[in-house]
Amino acid sequence: MVRSTVNKAVSEETPTTAARNGNGQTAPARKTATGKTAQKGTSVVTKKAAAATTATKATAEALAVREGEEAWTQAELDEVLDELHEQREHALQVLTVQEAELSGLMKDPGDGAGQDQADMGATSFERDHELTVLNSERDKLAQIERALVAIGEGGYGICESCGEPIGKMRLMAFPRATLCVTCKQREERR
Repeated sequence: MVRSTVNKAVSEETPTTAARNGNGQTAPARKTATGKTAQKGTSVVTKKAAAATTATKATAEALAVREGEEAWTQAELDEVLDELHEQREHALQVLTVQEAELSGLMKDPGDGAGQDQADMGATSFERDHELTVLNSERDKLAQIERALVAIGEGGYGICESCGEPIGKMRLMAFPRATLCVTCKQREERR
């Protein structure tokens, strides 16, 4: 039920508000439950635009590669940048929708007349689920922003744990990766 609401709200467009996408173009904003949330989502887009434009100034030759890999080409870097910008826009849309839904759940505590324990439990479960999805999207957005800043500064592709190159193929498959395969496996075993 929550997923269908997110997909429906993300697919509906409203001409009254506009947001900046990663390319600096104005794109229609997504319909939300409250205008306050839409404004908040739009301001997030504006604040993050600086990081996104910084990333476009990067040159492919400055990025690290593993031993035996070919250097990054500008076309490969552009492909990764496009993917990151696309993921960023999607995450912002989902965040806007999720914040609106969570706001509605928080305003309706579910202790009104006619609600039994099962109804209150379902409402509590839904609220917890919305918080989990919201936090997951915020983490994803932070990873994307870190990757865009790292590209702009020339440090993209360096493992945050060991300092070795992550690997071009891993980054092309998962552009927001911050750890090399070895360090990620070590982290997951803990």
